[in-house]
Amino acid sequence: MEKITLKVDGMACEHCARTITNALKTLPGIRSVSVDLKIKTVTAEYDPAHASPEKIKREIEDQGYDVIA
Repeated sequence: MEKITLKVDGMACEHCARTITNALKTLPGIRSVSVDLKIKTVTAEYDPAHASPEKIKREIEDQGYDVIA
């Protein structure tokens, strides 16, 4: 398993956190997702054989949020 933490702009509430969490958990290979609204980060633990940072970033952006880093 690997872990990635991304800075995400546009998250403001628990609904935003749930939207991102639920979307990422539908991707194959995602083991866990954690959203920190205070510092605007999303951390995902994933299996690199099935998921990639690019897929994770794309899924967040597909939900309407901006991945900054």
